[in-house]
Amino acid sequence: MESIPTMNEMNGKICLVTGATDGIGKVTAKVLAEQGATVIGVGRDPAKLQATIKEVGSTAGSLEMMTADLSSLAQIRALAEQFKRKYDHLHVLINNAGALFSKYRETVDGFEMTFALNHLAYFLLTNLLLDTIIASAPARIINVASDAHSGGSIAFDDLNNQQRYSGWDSYNDSKLANILFTYELARRLQGTGVTVNAVHPGWVNSNFQVAAGLSARGPLTNEQGADTQLWLATSPDLEGVTGKYFVRRQDTRSSDISYDQGVQRRLWEASARLVGLPD
Repeated sequence: MESIPTMNEMNGKICLVTGATDGIGKVTAKVLAEQGATVIGVGRDPAKLQATIKEVGSTAGSLEMMTADLSSLAQIRALAEQFKRKYDHLHVLINNAGALFSKYRETVDGFEMTFALNHLAYFLLTNLLLDTIIASAPARIINVASDAHSGGSIAFDDLNNQQRYSGWDSYNDSKLANILFTYELARRLQGTGVTVNAVHPGWVNSNFQVAAGLSARGPLTNEQGADTQLWLATSPDLEGVTGKYFVRRQDTRSSDISYDQGVQRRLWEASARLVGLPD
């Protein structure tokens, strides 16, 4: 198996990682900084952000944190503006933050929480940073999805999951949305030098399960779970590879519906309306 680049091979690269205070997101931010990248980690708890910086310590690159609750459209917009005020390049964006909620919850914007955090946050943040990412090409976008997407569907008449709420069903649907978004964005970015890929990290033993109230624990460590997204972010062999879904570093076929370009476009258009972006 090809190793992840080490030493200072990410020198000069600017990377943004959401969900960077726990689990595979924390590992990803740490390793990228150790490889020489300037890493901006995103989390919603200032105390956990500071604890993560202290835990990571001195690295070849640098790690700083920005605070945002990614279930809030206003805070996503503020995050994008804060980033752009400080940086004019973004070489790697890793949309990693996500959760599963066993009971129906709504965000401050009135969206079902799983759909908002797991999909709309990816969609809005990526689009707000897209001009900077394109200007930084070659650049990479990595969307953390899940093999749970295979049990998902997109109910366009009930995107907010109010009629049929189930925590697992909503999670599955949101992970399918991640892959549909990945494929549609990859097609729209053809020729720009920006690649977009999705990844299933595996069943990881992390705080994700604790927060979701799940009794089961995954067999993988956070380091094992972060491996494929780090490889996608750093490997020179993946230059130009786009519109793919990877599992354990293998290009893997996702569910049949995920390849339906009509569904991809329709979800993009619906998402743009919901977050207030032009299509």
